[in-house]
Amino acid sequence: MSSAPEQEAVADEPVAPPADIRPGSPTPLGARYRTGPDGVAGTNFALWAGGAEAVELCLFDDAERETRHALTELTHEIWHGFLPGVRPGQRYGYRVHGRWDPWTGARWNPAKLLLDPYARAVDGDFGTRTEPAGAGVALPAQLYGHVRDWPEQRAADTVRDDRDSAPYVPKGVVVGEDAGEEGGADEWQDDRRPKTPWPDSVLYELHVRGFTMRHPGVPERLRGTYAGLAHPAALEHLVRLGVTAVELLPVHQFAHEDHLVRRGLRNYWGYNSVGYFAPHAGYAATGTRGQQVGEFKRMVRALHEAGIEVILDVVYNHTAEAGELGPTLSLRGIDNRGYYRLAAEARRYTDYTGCGNTLHVVQPHVLRLITDSLRYWVTEMGVDGFRFDLAAALARSLHDVDMLSPFLAVIAQDPVLRRVKLIAEPWDVGSGGYQVGAFPPLWTEWNDRYRDTVRDFWRGAQHDVRDLGYRLSGSSDLYAWGGRRPYASVNFITAHDGFTLRDLVSYEHKRNADNGEGNRDGTHDNRSWNCGAEGESDDREIRALRRRQLRNLLTTLLLSTGVPMLVAGDEMGRTQHGNNNAYCQDNETGWVDWSLLDDPEWRRLAGLAARLIALRRAHPVLRRRAFFSGRPHHRGGLRDLAWFTADGTEMTEQDWYTPGATLGMYLSGNDISQRDARGVRVVDDSFLAVLHAADRPLPFTLPGPPWARAYELLVDTAREEQPGAAEPPYAAGGAHTLAARSVVLFRAVPG
Repeated sequence: MSSAPEQEAVADEPVAPPADIRPGSPTPLGARYRTGPDGVAGTNFALWAGGAEAVELCLFDDAERETRHALTELTHEIWHGFLPGVRPGQRYGYRVHGRWDPWTGARWNPAKLLLDPYARAVDGDFGTRTEPAGAGVALPAQLYGHVRDWPEQRAADTVRDDRDSAPYVPKGVVVGEDAGEEGGADEWQDDRRPKTPWPDSVLYELHVRGFTMRHPGVPERLRGTYAGLAHPAALEHLVRLGVTAVELLPVHQFAHEDHLVRRGLRNYWGYNSVGYFAPHAGYAATGTRGQQVGEFKRMVRALHEAGIEVILDVVYNHTAEAGELGPTLSLRGIDNRGYYRLAAEARRYTDYTGCGNTLHVVQPHVLRLITDSLRYWVTEMGVDGFRFDLAAALARSLHDVDMLSPFLAVIAQDPVLRRVKLIAEPWDVGSGGYQVGAFPPLWTEWNDRYRDTVRDFWRGAQHDVRDLGYRLSGSSDLYAWGGRRPYASVNFITAHDGFTLRDLVSYEHKRNADNGEGNRDGTHDNRSWNCGAEGESDDREIRALRRRQLRNLLTTLLLSTGVPMLVAGDEMGRTQHGNNNAYCQDNETGWVDWSLLDDPEWRRLAGLAARLIALRRAHPVLRRRAFFSGRPHHRGGLRDLAWFTADGTEMTEQDWYTPGATLGMYLSGNDISQRDARGVRVVDDSFLAVLHAADRPLPFTLPGPPWARAYELLVDTAREEQPGAAEPPYAAGGAHTLAARSVVLFRAVPG
């Protein structure tokens, strides 16, 4: 298709003569400042653009004046050149020439300035020179490679738009090797990394901006930034709570969708990546001309010094360019057919993500982009692992999810990546995309079966306790194969996507009107119970029941075998007022409300979470490295795991199928199937946890010898204040009355 004739063309403007540009090197990709063999300093630029006919490097000064340099060197489909004198802080982009034929997937358009996919820093936002996107008007039409308002709907994406997009596009920034940070690359020899073993890990999912925007102890100028998260006031809460790792919602450079901008909203969560090497500039307090790189590194180092690992939530399954009607920002204009999975009708995209496009990870250069990015964040930015959004989309070969796919194979053999924490969100929206329990042994997975089972148990929606037994003991039905361990299961009850923990016990229906989509967005299947009233309530009994349910949920999570994950603010009763899809709520709805800790009710809840995490840390029987066998592990021992009914007898096969809502779980600390680093058998206390979800009190007979001589009560979720050390023990064989809807945890006193 030809371009629209009435538009102002820019594609044929003169290019600056390349007399001062040298051949340079095709590796590494991106913009790398270095000193040449003749001692001349400058920057090497290298861009993979497989089917392109020509590539122009565009440099911008502070007045937004553009200077273009043709890259004439082409090696293995990589266009490259070395420009002497170009230093860190220089802003740049690319214009890529080629055919315009969307019907065959060719969408080259040199009128569109493109962000380097390997840019290590980004300056600016998609919008205008003076105001960022999100001002309540549409994104500029110049951002689109096609004529956005073409009157013929059938050809809406096929007529080329030749208007210059440069004034509306953020620029890549040349970054020095040290990026303003001492030490340079942070290799595996860096002993400052906490390197917390998986079984000992407690994850805490948080949003860099939302965590500190309302924190009174963080200086206002640092709130919502990497520096704000590194501030002692923010770190103090994480340390006091006892979590071992923060799982950061996306920090790759991302863009805001047009439909949000039109409604005056922004993409808050950040699952709309456009730059896989660049820390999102909007979270930087120190500047966006490369300073954000050093600020991010200092944040990581501060967390490491506090004993906390950093895990990034990464979105390599799709990009912010969306479907065929989306903007041309980077990959689409570099080589649309090379980067994206195209449908049978090549002008359209195969969409396994629900976001309009899917990266074609089978392609070697796409796989290289992803793995180069991952290694960069580990070796140079210091992070400790990744949670992969819609990981099933990355594991697809031609069409089906394939656990022998190139992506998984490359990760498994990579000497850097196979040693970091790898978490899969084990599903996508395509056919056959639900893959919980199917990822190979190197991987840990978000276990939504755990989430659903625990929610159903505490809202009274389960007829028996069969599934609950599996979830409490590490989900062996899902993960006990191929050498996998209990820590293959990331146990969670809430995540960023869905109700907060407080809303889970306060709402049965979502309230997403503020998102501007007529309450159609967000799941209808919340598996929640409002305890008798919808939304906030002044009823004292309802409020007390909700607090008890929160204690039940937190206690269940932190006593379960596997890796627990909390969501920032759940431990202090954060609410989104029933919004279960707050992806566009960059405001008090999405931010953590630190004033909750001024309320004794919520302060006690946070104290319970810290108490339970401390128990996990102190007792290896609560963070097992191997699945339970149900057998003794030494002569004269007990079974490592035993289940009890309310009358104090061990459960039979029939008991698992009997309707009921009470389950006793005995963990034998004397029968742990592991040894320490010196080969000595690990021995611990034994514990009895009883979960009672019925709405009436119930006498529970405490198992007698040989299980215990007596029991010390450690946790009782029926109480606002937890038991103290001076409380007398309970005799084995006697009955303890369980309050309605409660959990109790006892330490077994041996005979």
